[in-house]
Parts: sequence; structure tokens; C-alpha cells
Amino acid sequence: MSLWKALEGSRVLDLAQPMRRGMPQSPNHPPFRMTLERRHGDMVRPDGGSAANEIIVTGGHVGTHVDALAHVSQDGLLHGGRPAGEVMSHEGFGSLGIDEFEPYVGRCVLLDVAAVHGVDTLPPGYEITPGDLAEAAGDTEIRAGDAVLIGTGWSRLWLSGEEFIGHRNGVPGPGAEAARWLAGHRPRVVGGETIAFEHIAPGRGHATLPVHRIMLVESGINIVETMRLAELLDSGAREFALVLNPLPIVGATGAPVRPLAVID
Repeated sequence: MSLWKALEGSRVLDLAQPMRRGMPQSPNHPPFRMTLERRHGDMVRPDGGSAANEIIVTGGHVGTHVDALAHVSQDGLLHGGRPAGEVMSHEGFGSLGIDEFEPYVGRCVLLDVAAVHGVDTLPPGYEITPGDLAEAAGDTEIRAGDAVLIGTGWSRLWLSGEEFIGHRNGVPGPGAEAARWLAGHRPRVVGGETIAFEHIAPGRGHATLPVHRIMLVESGINIVETMRLAELLDSGAREFALVLNPLPIVGATGAPVRPLAVID
């Protein structure tokens, strides 16, 4: 069967949050800003034509984005035991930057932990356990090299601002044991709906991020954060094709991405 035939009748779901000034984000990163540098009418060509354009300023970890392996170090070491200082300069990273991420087109498994608990959205500060993930997977096999997404329903709160960020009440996500469960299946990439992917306890903020250490430093598994999964969760799809290709910004620790889910 040709690729085009296989795609007939498929739906494509956009899993990226829209990027706009003031959107929820981690306070640890520069905010997204966009302004029109030239407006229609500022310059008019002899034939009456005019063009508008903008300046965009953003951190690499704002909106829906992929974490590069260079994003996190532990005791000064990056993935593979490489000293961060050896590959880091004012121009970025000479190794393990987001430009080294190979575009992913392949199988993706969605673990809907919210559905396991019979809710649309997990409560703030809920720590996802290995048991939650195993129950969400059910009979669906997670193969080495797959992409694995965790459904918490948190993207339904995108427009709530402070509630989405979870400074006061926390954010649901996998704890360290759940991260080790995930890493044990050797996925190519993992992703979720929240700013930090992992469990954030009430009042703790981003004081420590052990899941980032386990994924990026210890296991070499990239993380996709702030995904828009509500429509995908509602579709009932639990296996589908995922297209994931972040901007190849040389030496960057992360970059915006527009993931696409192709479902039957």
C-alpha cells in the first residue's frame, strides 16, 4: 500500500499551543514577545504594494517545545558523562544542542492517566506513579524507540494563567519512579501538557526537577513540554503517528515545535 493510500481518511491534530505574548510559561525562561516592526503603509512601493513584518523574541523553552540533551546537567556533567564546560560557550553548545535532534516520524503511545482516574483533568500536584502508567498502557505495548505522551488533561487549563503554571497548588506529572518506569521502556522521546512535564508539588515550584535529570542526563531521552493534548485525549486515540521536528537552532538547549498527530 502506498503512503498516500495509507493516509487517506486520516485526521491531523495540531498538538502545539498558540504562541502569544503573555502565555503561561516557566519564570526561569525569557518570555515570548512579538511586535510589528513594519506595518502596512510604513513603506509603499511605486505600484501601491506594501508589506508588514515582525520581530520575535523568545526563550527556547516557551510554548510547546523540545528540550535538548544539553538543557540539564548533573554535578557539571551532561548526558554521557560529558563535562558541560567542554561544549558550552557564549554561542551555545557545540554538542547535544537541539540542532542534533533528528526529526521524529513514527509510532506514538498516549498514556491517559486522567482517564485512569475517571476525570478530565488530574488534580493539581498529583504525582503520577508507575502503576498509573501501567494501567493507562493496558495491553498496549511500548516499544523501544517509540514516542510516549502522558495525558493529564492539564492543557484544558491553558487559558487559566496562574492555575496552569501551578505556583500555589502544584502541577500533575510523573515522579521519579514513574520516570524510571518510562526510561526503562527506552522511548525516543516523551512529552506532556505541563510546563515542566514532571510532578510539581504545591508551593515547591521548580526547586528540583529529578525527572529532567533521569530523562535528559541519565537516559538521553528528549522531553516535549506544554503540549496541547485535550482534543487528542477526547478522540480516544491511544496509538498514532507523531511528526515532531523542532526548529534546528544551532547550539540551543531547546526550541519551539509544532507536533502533529496523525490518527485514523
